[in-house]
Amino acid sequence: MTLSPDRVGSREGLAAFVRALHRSHTEEAQSWENADLASFLEALAAWIDDADGWYGNGGRTLPESGDWSFFAQALRAAMTYE
Repeated sequence: MTLSPDRVGSREGLAAFVRALHRSHTEEAQSWENADLASFLEALAAWIDDADGWYGNGGRTLPESGDWSFFAQALRAAMTYE
């Protein structure tokens, strides 16, 4: 994937990143450890729970400025949005 999550700084950037994930899954799903939706969502929840540790292991601090409700709304809306 060519877009780094660290470079996402806008709503448009997030949409581009999600599209890049989709392309990656379409083109190389065999390289994804969590290629089906159920395991992807479970891994997403687990990573969110452990994010402070992931950031800490990299010598970074978990950002406090994220709009968590926007991301949650986007995930929920994707259930029915066409």
